[in-house]
Amino acid sequence: MPPKLLNDEISEQIKNLFDAHLVNPVELIYFSKKTDCDVCEATQQLLSELVSISDKLSLSEKTLEDNQELAQKYQVSLAPSLIVAGWKNDERLDFGIRFIGIPSGYEFSSLIQAIRMVSLHDSGLNPASRNELAQITAPVHLQVFVTPT
Repeated sequence: MPPKLLNDEISEQIKNLFDAHLVNPVELIYFSKKTDCDVCEATQQLLSELVSISDKLSLSEKTLEDNQELAQKYQVSLAPSLIVAGWKNDERLDFGIRFIGIPSGYEFSSLIQAIRMVSLHDSGLNPASRNELAQITAPVHLQVFVTPT
């Protein structure tokens, strides 16, 4: 078994945050590839360790090769990819949050915050920002790229 990626101190900090802020269940839908994916195993391990911290989290593991229809539904074409989905009653809610590549380093804190927001079903935006966004009538495709360089 490979060594843990999340040490006990970090796991405890995440557990405290999740215990205080997770309300609704969150599903991490993880897409990997069977071959030619240098970080798929590490990503799977990281996500498995993360979901073990809270019973509000679940992990669904998929491969792009075996789940083409689902990947197309979620507009996933690269691996590893992660969808952070919420649940309300028995309905999966897609908030459009995607991570491509292993969510480590700077991206890890973004993943933790995305899980928190999805669980709350709330972006945390103030009313003025929500009103401005409500005025947008055309589809918008927003991507944020993060790199440690």
